Amino acid sequence: MPHPIVSQDEWLAARKALLAKEKQFSKARDALAAERRALPWVKVDKAYAFDTPGGRQSLADMFGRKSQLLVYHFMLGPGWSAGCPSCSFLADHFDGAAVHLAQRDVSFVVVSRAPLPEIEAYKKRMGWRFPWVSSFANDFNRDFGVSFSNDELAAGEVEYNYAKTKLPVDEMPGISAFITENGAVFHTYSSYSRGLDILVGAYNMLDLTPKGRDEGKLPWSMAWVKRHDEYEKS
Repeated sequence: MPHPIVSQDEWLAARKALLAKEKQFSKARDALAAERRALPWVKVDKAYAFDTPGGRQSLADMFGRKSQLLVYHFMLGPGWSAGCPSCSFLADHFDGAAVHLAQRDVSFVVVSRAPLPEIEAYKKRMGWRFPWVSSFANDFNRDFGVSFSNDELAAGEVEYNYAKTKLPVDEMPGISAFITENGAVFHTYSSYSRGLDILVGAYNMLDLTPKGRDEGKLPWSMAWVKRHDEYEKS
């Protein structure tokens, strides 16, 4: 659909009208973030042991010297030849953010159910530096709603993103937040599906362009996304 061509004064009037709405959205987003921070906490009593390059570590160990922890649930299951393209798209943003998160008392780690050697191989291929550990030997992925058995998938709907739904694969993405106080670990927040959009800086930049994400005619929203070393091949 062709856009109207107007004078600079007409454009400025339209832009100011949109700016008023953008300011309303920013205030609403700030209020929503405050509600998110006000959610109650759940104590994590289960002892999770993760395989890391430095040996077995607990969830509490992942905090390091910080009191807060963000965990990205990356879709890389045992035996997969490569990580999910959409998760890889998000992961391309992680290294730049992690150093800044650390300045605000936040540690960041990525967790997948694949064995550690498979994680390390894919991480090397992608050139990433962020911490990435394996939950292959524990129930972490299942307990936080991102891994499902073949029997569960075959039976029909599973619980993902706080609702019953049918899934095509046994691994899904998500992000979870934790805090530690007086030696205890608490789960404070988890988000899935479109709730992860906020992590994708490239999407936020595309939203500023005339064509936006330009995904309307695709079979699904991220159908265009490839792993960053595959674009030239296509």
